[in-house]
Amino acid sequence: MLTSSIVQEEEVMAQAQEVMPAVATLPVKTQEVVTIAATELRPWGSFTILEEARGYKIKRIEVKPGHRLSLQMHHHRSEHWIVVSGTAKVVCGDEEITLASNQSTYVPQCTNHRLENPGVIPLVLIEVQNGEYLGEDDIVRFQDDYSRAS
Repeated sequence: MLTSSIVQEEEVMAQAQEVMPAVATLPVKTQEVVTIAATELRPWGSFTILEEARGYKIKRIEVKPGHRLSLQMHHHRSEHWIVVSGTAKVVCGDEEITLASNQSTYVPQCTNHRLENPGVIPLVLIEVQNGEYLGEDDIVRFQDDYSRAS
């Protein structure tokens, strides 16, 4: 009996050796991670995270006509806003500016800011966040039209 199990084991090993060259010719498939962008609704409109990696996050933000985000500040990130369509009224620190399509602005870390759509069509912009922490809970609200201020 012992001899037959040794013979079976040797046969299995021989078969495995025959399969190995065939396995080596198979293409190597790395694990792919697919992220489907999810849109989050807010009372003022919505945002979609387009890409995120260590140190940055890119969002598409849409603000409904006549609506605005809270007057807020972030401890851990700065933001760059590029207007795709519509009109943006931006408060950044003590400055207030109006941006049109293809114009942009920068919001430094720890600076009070607000984004508003004074127009009649949706405001669409791309936001690029930079910082060590980019969580949605890094928002200190000072004023908010939707009763979300701290």
